[in-house]
Amino acid sequence: MTDRAPLAVVGGRLFTDLVDVTADLEALDHSGQWAVVLPFDGPPLCARFARVRSARPWPGPVWKGVAPDTWRTSLDRDRFCRGVDAIRDAIAAGDVYQVNLTRRLSAPLPREGSADVAALGAALGIGNPAPYAAVVRIPSVGCHVASASPERFLRRDSRQVASSPIKGTAASPADLLPKDRAENVMIVDLVRNDLGRVCEWGSVQVPALCAVEQHPGLVHLVSTVTGRLRPGIGWAEVVEATFPPGSVTGAPKLAALDMIATLEPVPRGVYCGAIGWVDADRRQGDLNVAIRTFWIDDGQLHLGTGGGITWDSTPEGEWAETELKAHKLLGVAGA
Repeated sequence: MTDRAPLAVVGGRLFTDLVDVTADLEALDHSGQWAVVLPFDGPPLCARFARVRSARPWPGPVWKGVAPDTWRTSLDRDRFCRGVDAIRDAIAAGDVYQVNLTRRLSAPLPREGSADVAALGAALGIGNPAPYAAVVRIPSVGCHVASASPERFLRRDSRQVASSPIKGTAASPADLLPKDRAENVMIVDLVRNDLGRVCEWGSVQVPALCAVEQHPGLVHLVSTVTGRLRPGIGWAEVVEATFPPGSVTGAPKLAALDMIATLEPVPRGVYCGAIGWVDADRRQGDLNVAIRTFWIDDGQLHLGTGGGITWDSTPEGEWAETELKAHKLLGVAGA
Protein backbone atom coordinates (compact mmCIF):
# COMPACT_ATOMS: atom_id res chain seq x y z
CA MET A 1 0.00 0.00 0.00
CA THR A 2 3.06 2.26 0.11
CA ASP A 3 2.77 3.21 -3.60
CA ARG A 4 -0.55 5.01 -3.16
CA ALA A 5 -0.47 8.79 -3.05
CA PRO A 6 -1.30 10.49 0.26
CA LEU A 7 -4.77 11.96 0.51
CA ALA A 8 -7.45 12.89 2.99
CA VAL A 9 -11.19 13.38 2.64
CA VAL A 10 -12.57 15.30 5.62
CA GLY A 11 -15.36 17.82 5.99
CA GLY A 12 -16.43 17.28 2.38
CA ARG A 13 -12.97 18.32 1.19
CA LEU A 14 -10.33 16.39 -0.73
CA PHE A 15 -6.75 17.07 0.42
CA THR A 16 -3.94 16.15 -2.00
CA ASP A 17 -0.27 17.00 -2.63
CA LEU A 18 1.18 16.30 0.81
CA VAL A 19 3.69 18.94 1.94
CA ASP A 20 4.81 17.74 5.36
CA VAL A 21 3.81 15.80 8.46
CA THR A 22 4.36 16.76 12.09
CA ALA A 23 3.29 15.72 15.58
CA ASP A 24 3.45 19.35 16.78
CA LEU A 25 -0.09 20.64 17.35
CA GLU A 26 1.20 24.21 17.54
CA ALA A 27 1.71 24.03 13.76
CA LEU A 28 -2.08 24.14 13.40
CA ASP A 29 -2.06 27.77 14.53
CA HIS A 30 0.46 28.94 11.90
CA SER A 31 -0.64 28.53 8.28
CA GLY A 32 -1.85 25.97 5.79
CA GLN A 33 -4.51 23.32 5.25
CA TRP A 34 -4.22 20.32 7.54
CA ALA A 35 -5.70 16.87 7.95
CA VAL A 36 -5.43 15.82 11.59
CA VAL A 37 -5.45 12.39 13.23
CA LEU A 38 -5.26 12.25 17.03
CA PRO A 39 -4.94 8.61 18.11
CA PHE A 40 -6.35 7.62 21.48
CA ASP A 41 -2.95 5.98 22.02
CA GLY A 42 0.05 7.54 20.32
CA PRO A 43 1.37 10.84 18.99
CA PRO A 44 -0.71 13.29 16.92
CA LEU A 45 -0.50 13.25 13.14
CA CYS A 46 -0.86 16.65 11.47
CA ALA A 47 -0.52 16.48 7.68
CA ARG A 48 -0.28 19.70 5.65
CA PHE A 49 -1.50 19.51 2.06
CA ALA A 50 -0.91 21.97 -0.78
CA ARG A 51 -4.21 21.38 -2.57
CA VAL A 52 -7.74 21.30 -1.16
CA ARG A 53 -10.94 21.13 -3.18
CA SER A 54 -14.45 19.78 -2.86
CA ALA A 55 -14.53 16.01 -2.53
CA ARG A 56 -15.64 14.10 -5.60
CA PRO A 57 -16.94 10.54 -6.12
CA TRP A 58 -14.25 7.92 -5.59
CA PRO A 59 -12.60 7.20 -8.98
CA GLY A 60 -10.61 4.12 -7.94
CA PRO A 61 -11.27 0.38 -7.61
CA VAL A 62 -14.14 -0.77 -5.42
CA TRP A 63 -13.55 -2.15 -1.94
CA LYS A 64 -12.94 -5.91 -1.82
CA GLY A 65 -15.08 -7.24 1.02
CA VAL A 66 -13.68 -8.90 4.13
CA ALA A 67 -14.90 -12.46 4.64
CA PRO A 68 -17.58 -12.22 7.36
CA ASP A 69 -16.43 -15.36 9.17
CA THR A 70 -12.85 -14.08 9.66
CA TRP A 71 -13.60 -11.37 12.26
CA ARG A 72 -12.28 -11.95 15.77
CA THR A 73 -12.72 -9.86 18.91
CA SER A 74 -10.22 -8.68 21.50
CA LEU A 75 -12.81 -9.34 24.25
CA ASP A 76 -15.21 -12.24 23.90
CA ARG A 77 -18.70 -12.08 25.41
CA ASP A 78 -17.66 -13.52 28.80
CA ARG A 79 -14.66 -11.23 29.28
CA PHE A 80 -16.61 -8.20 28.13
CA CYS A 81 -19.44 -8.98 30.53
CA ARG A 82 -16.95 -9.46 33.37
CA GLY A 83 -15.55 -6.04 32.50
CA VAL A 84 -19.03 -4.52 32.81
CA ASP A 85 -19.39 -6.15 36.24
CA ALA A 86 -15.98 -4.80 37.31
CA ILE A 87 -17.00 -1.27 36.30
CA ARG A 88 -20.28 -1.57 38.19
CA ASP A 89 -18.32 -2.69 41.27
CA ALA A 90 -16.09 0.39 40.92
CA ILE A 91 -19.18 2.59 40.63
CA ALA A 92 -20.62 1.00 43.78
CA ALA A 93 -17.34 1.74 45.57
CA GLY A 94 -17.50 5.40 44.49
CA ASP A 95 -14.37 5.22 42.32
CA VAL A 96 -16.09 6.19 39.04
CA TYR A 97 -19.50 7.20 37.73
CA GLN A 98 -19.16 5.91 34.17
CA VAL A 99 -16.53 4.09 32.09
CA ASN A 100 -16.53 3.49 28.34
CA LEU A 101 -15.63 -0.16 27.69
CA THR A 102 -14.64 -1.15 24.14
CA ARG A 103 -13.39 -4.09 22.15
CA ARG A 104 -11.51 -4.39 18.88
CA LEU A 105 -12.72 -6.48 15.94
CA SER A 106 -10.01 -7.60 13.50
CA ALA A 107 -9.96 -9.54 10.22
CA PRO A 108 -7.40 -10.26 7.49
CA LEU A 109 -7.50 -7.89 4.53
CA PRO A 110 -9.35 -9.29 1.52
CA ARG A 111 -6.15 -9.71 -0.48
CA GLU A 112 -2.67 -8.68 0.54
CA GLY A 113 -1.71 -5.41 -1.11
CA SER A 114 -5.09 -4.90 -2.81
CA ALA A 115 -7.14 -3.23 -0.09
CA ASP A 116 -7.26 0.57 -0.21
CA VAL A 117 -8.71 2.36 2.79
CA ALA A 118 -9.96 5.12 0.45
CA ALA A 119 -12.11 2.51 -1.33
CA LEU A 120 -13.49 1.44 2.04
CA GLY A 121 -14.21 5.07 2.86
CA ALA A 122 -16.15 5.40 -0.39
CA ALA A 123 -18.14 2.26 0.45
CA LEU A 124 -18.94 3.68 3.89
CA GLY A 125 -20.13 6.89 2.26
CA ILE A 126 -22.74 4.86 0.37
CA GLY A 127 -23.60 2.17 2.90
CA ASN A 128 -23.25 4.10 6.16
CA PRO A 129 -23.22 7.86 5.52
CA ALA A 130 -22.16 9.92 8.51
CA PRO A 131 -21.93 13.66 9.24
CA TYR A 132 -18.29 13.50 10.34
CA ALA A 133 -16.96 10.93 7.91
CA ALA A 134 -13.23 10.98 7.19
CA VAL A 135 -10.57 9.15 5.22
CA VAL A 136 -6.85 9.67 5.78
CA ARG A 137 -4.28 7.74 3.74
CA ILE A 138 -0.63 8.58 4.32
CA PRO A 139 1.36 5.41 3.55
CA SER A 140 4.76 6.86 4.52
CA VAL A 141 3.71 6.99 8.18
CA GLY A 142 1.45 3.93 8.11
CA CYS A 143 -1.82 5.86 8.41
CA HIS A 144 -4.79 4.14 6.72
CA VAL A 145 -8.05 5.25 8.36
CA ALA A 146 -11.70 5.37 7.24
CA SER A 147 -14.25 6.78 9.67
CA ALA A 148 -18.05 6.92 9.55
CA SER A 149 -18.30 8.92 12.75
CA PRO A 150 -21.63 10.42 13.79
CA GLU A 151 -20.03 12.51 16.54
CA ARG A 152 -18.32 15.90 16.67
CA PHE A 153 -15.46 16.17 19.13
CA LEU A 154 -14.49 19.78 18.60
CA ARG A 155 -15.37 22.54 16.14
CA ARG A 156 -13.43 25.79 16.21
CA ASP A 157 -14.21 29.08 14.47
CA SER A 158 -11.69 31.66 15.64
CA ARG A 159 -12.32 31.73 19.41
CA GLN A 160 -15.73 30.00 19.32
CA VAL A 161 -15.68 26.27 20.08
CA ALA A 162 -18.33 23.56 20.25
CA SER A 163 -18.46 19.89 21.18
CA SER A 164 -21.41 17.52 20.63
CA PRO A 165 -21.00 14.39 22.75
CA ILE A 166 -23.09 11.31 22.00
CA LYS A 167 -24.24 9.13 24.87
CA GLY A 168 -27.26 6.87 24.59
CA THR A 169 -27.76 4.41 21.72
CA ALA A 170 -30.73 2.27 20.75
CA ALA A 171 -32.38 0.72 17.72
CA SER A 172 -35.24 3.25 17.89
CA PRO A 173 -36.32 6.23 20.03
CA ALA A 174 -38.75 3.99 21.91
CA ASP A 175 -35.84 1.77 22.99
CA LEU A 176 -33.90 4.57 24.70
CA LEU A 177 -33.74 4.06 28.47
CA PRO A 178 -33.41 6.40 31.47
CA LYS A 179 -29.81 5.19 31.76
CA ASP A 180 -29.11 6.62 28.30
CA ARG A 181 -30.10 10.11 29.41
CA ALA A 182 -28.14 9.70 32.65
CA GLU A 183 -25.05 8.73 30.62
CA ASN A 184 -25.44 11.78 28.42
CA VAL A 185 -25.90 14.27 31.25
CA MET A 186 -22.82 12.97 33.07
CA ILE A 187 -20.64 13.39 29.98
CA VAL A 188 -22.06 16.83 29.22
CA ASP A 189 -20.93 17.90 32.68
CA LEU A 190 -17.46 16.49 31.98
CA VAL A 191 -17.25 18.31 28.62
CA ARG A 192 -18.37 21.55 30.28
CA ASN A 193 -15.54 21.18 32.78
CA ASP A 194 -12.99 20.37 30.05
CA LEU A 195 -13.95 23.40 27.93
CA GLY A 196 -14.03 25.55 31.06
CA ARG A 197 -10.27 25.04 31.40
CA VAL A 198 -9.61 27.01 28.19
CA CYS A 199 -12.73 29.15 27.73
CA GLU A 200 -13.67 32.54 29.13
CA TRP A 201 -15.47 32.49 32.46
CA GLY A 202 -19.24 32.25 31.97
CA SER A 203 -19.04 31.53 28.23
CA VAL A 204 -19.60 27.75 28.42
CA GLN A 205 -23.22 26.94 27.55
CA VAL A 206 -25.35 23.88 26.69
CA PRO A 207 -27.70 24.97 23.87
CA ALA A 208 -28.93 21.40 23.24
CA LEU A 209 -29.32 18.59 25.77
CA CYS A 210 -30.19 14.96 24.89
CA ALA A 211 -31.54 15.62 21.40
CA VAL A 212 -32.52 12.45 19.52
CA GLU A 213 -30.65 11.93 16.23
CA GLN A 214 -31.34 9.27 13.61
CA HIS A 215 -28.37 7.41 12.12
CA PRO A 216 -28.15 4.33 9.89
CA GLY A 217 -29.63 1.44 11.87
CA LEU A 218 -29.84 3.23 15.22
CA VAL A 219 -30.56 6.43 17.15
CA HIS A 220 -28.38 8.49 19.49
CA LEU A 221 -28.86 11.07 22.21
CA VAL A 222 -26.71 14.08 21.31
CA SER A 223 -25.96 17.23 23.31
CA THR A 224 -24.02 20.35 22.36
CA VAL A 225 -21.64 22.35 24.56
CA THR A 226 -20.22 25.69 23.38
CA GLY A 227 -17.73 28.24 24.67
CA ARG A 228 -15.41 31.13 23.79
CA LEU A 229 -11.68 30.51 24.07
CA ARG A 230 -9.56 32.80 26.18
CA PRO A 231 -7.20 35.06 24.20
CA GLY A 232 -3.98 33.32 23.22
CA ILE A 233 -5.36 29.77 23.47
CA GLY A 234 -4.32 27.60 20.50
CA TRP A 235 -5.00 24.09 19.27
CA ALA A 236 -2.37 22.51 21.51
CA GLU A 237 -3.96 23.96 24.65
CA VAL A 238 -7.50 23.03 23.55
CA VAL A 239 -6.52 19.43 22.82
CA GLU A 240 -4.60 19.13 26.08
CA ALA A 241 -7.68 20.29 28.01
CA THR A 242 -10.28 18.16 26.25
CA PHE A 243 -8.62 15.04 24.83
CA PRO A 244 -9.43 12.14 24.86
CA PRO A 245 -13.12 12.91 24.28
CA GLY A 246 -15.24 12.49 27.40
CA SER A 247 -17.87 10.42 25.59
CA VAL A 248 -15.36 7.61 24.97
CA THR A 249 -13.59 7.70 28.34
CA GLY A 250 -15.97 8.24 31.26
CA ALA A 251 -16.20 10.23 34.46
CA PRO A 252 -14.10 11.18 36.29
CA LYS A 253 -11.90 11.03 33.21
CA LEU A 254 -8.58 10.05 34.82
CA ALA A 255 -10.13 7.28 36.90
CA ALA A 256 -12.01 6.03 33.84
CA LEU A 257 -8.79 5.96 31.82
CA ASP A 258 -7.16 3.84 34.52
CA MET A 259 -9.99 1.29 34.30
CA ILE A 260 -9.82 1.27 30.50
CA ALA A 261 -6.11 0.47 30.66
CA THR A 262 -6.82 -2.38 33.08
CA LEU A 263 -9.82 -3.95 31.32
CA GLU A 264 -9.03 -3.58 27.61
CA PRO A 265 -6.35 -6.05 26.44
CA VAL A 266 -5.19 -4.09 23.35
CA PRO A 267 -4.49 -0.39 22.78
CA ARG A 268 -7.26 1.56 21.06
CA GLY A 269 -4.94 3.16 18.52
CA VAL A 270 -6.82 5.70 16.40
CA TYR A 271 -10.17 4.35 17.64
CA CYS A 272 -11.81 6.76 20.12
CA GLY A 273 -9.33 9.45 19.16
CA ALA A 274 -10.20 12.25 16.72
CA ILE A 275 -9.96 12.89 12.97
CA GLY A 276 -10.66 16.08 11.06
CA TRP A 277 -9.36 19.18 9.35
CA VAL A 278 -7.86 22.52 10.30
CA ASP A 279 -7.62 25.66 8.18
CA ALA A 280 -4.87 27.50 10.04
CA ASP A 281 -5.19 30.60 7.87
CA ARG A 282 -8.85 31.10 8.80
CA ARG A 283 -8.47 29.77 12.36
CA GLN A 284 -11.12 27.16 11.74
CA GLY A 285 -11.34 23.41 12.15
CA ASP A 286 -13.57 20.45 12.88
CA LEU A 287 -12.61 17.15 14.52
CA ASN A 288 -14.76 14.07 14.92
CA VAL A 289 -14.72 11.45 17.64
CA ALA A 290 -13.12 8.47 15.90
CA ILE A 291 -15.88 5.96 16.52
CA ARG A 292 -17.40 3.79 13.76
CA THR A 293 -13.84 3.84 12.48
CA PHE A 294 -11.78 1.29 10.53
CA TRP A 295 -8.01 1.27 10.28
CA ILE A 296 -5.46 -0.96 8.55
CA ASP A 297 -2.35 -2.24 10.29
CA ASP A 298 -0.06 -5.23 9.62
CA GLY A 299 -2.33 -6.76 7.00
CA GLN A 300 -5.37 -6.57 9.25
CA LEU A 301 -8.53 -4.48 9.12
CA HIS A 302 -9.65 -3.27 12.55
CA LEU A 303 -12.90 -1.81 13.89
CA GLY A 304 -13.65 -0.74 17.47
CA THR A 305 -17.02 -0.94 19.19
CA GLY A 306 -18.09 -0.19 22.75
CA GLY A 307 -20.31 1.82 25.05
CA GLY A 308 -20.61 3.73 28.31
CA ILE A 309 -21.13 1.61 31.42
CA THR A 310 -23.16 3.06 34.30
CA TRP A 311 -24.68 1.55 37.44
CA ASP A 312 -27.88 0.78 35.50
CA SER A 313 -25.99 -1.15 32.82
CA THR A 314 -26.41 -4.89 32.39
CA PRO A 315 -23.59 -7.01 30.93
CA GLU A 316 -25.77 -8.61 28.26
CA GLY A 317 -27.37 -5.29 27.37
CA GLU A 318 -24.00 -3.62 26.90
CA TRP A 319 -22.71 -6.52 24.79
CA ALA A 320 -25.81 -6.23 22.61
CA GLU A 321 -25.15 -2.51 22.16
CA THR A 322 -21.63 -3.19 20.86
CA GLU A 323 -23.11 -5.68 18.40
CA LEU A 324 -25.73 -3.15 17.27
CA LYS A 325 -23.11 -0.47 16.67
CA ALA A 326 -20.88 -2.80 14.65
CA HIS A 327 -23.57 -4.59 12.63
CA LYS A 328 -24.09 -2.08 9.83
CA LEU A 329 -20.39 -1.34 9.49
CA LEU A 330 -19.41 -5.00 9.25
CA GLY A 331 -21.98 -5.37 6.50
CA VAL A 332 -20.34 -2.57 4.51
CA ALA A 333 -16.82 -3.95 5.10
CA GLY A 334 -17.94 -7.37 3.88
CA ALA A 335 -19.77 -6.13 0.79
